[in-house]
Amino acid sequence: MAARPKHPLAAPQNQPRKLASTSSGIKASQVVTLTGIGVVALLLVGYCAAQGDYEEVGAECVDLNSRQPDGTYTIVDEDYCDDDDSSGSHYSGSRGAYSWYYGGTRSGGHISRGTTVRPADVRIVSRNGTVIQRGGFGGRGGSGSGS
Repeated sequence: MAARPKHPLAAPQNQPRKLASTSSGIKASQVVTLTGIGVVALLLVGYCAAQGDYEEVGAECVDLNSRQPDGTYTIVDEDYCDDDDSSGSHYSGSRGAYSWYYGGTRSGGHISRGTTVRPADVRIVSRNGTVIQRGGFGGRGGSGSGS
């Protein structure tokens, strides 16, 4: 009987077949899985970082006690709405006399058709260019406790 030709990748019969080294303890499928997860995580972080294009909303500081019958508010200097004012001379807290008025239409010294509710996921900038809130999570301002 004639000897069968061997496949070029077949191991020679006189040498035992060697198994892959498992000294590291990590199987190839685990390496592929972990690499895949790392690549997906990197892509997700990159995508989220690129989403910095937030809508910009204007804000004006208004005197909440100045509401007119037509629904407009009197615009005051933005220092009155600055909750970082250490002297406390203007700002009266979240239910104070002055607040930011978001959006709206300005006409002279009055503003209307906006809201005193801070919008989320937008970049809020005052007329003087002060950034009140950056887009995304968080923003300027803190939290307090009620009593």
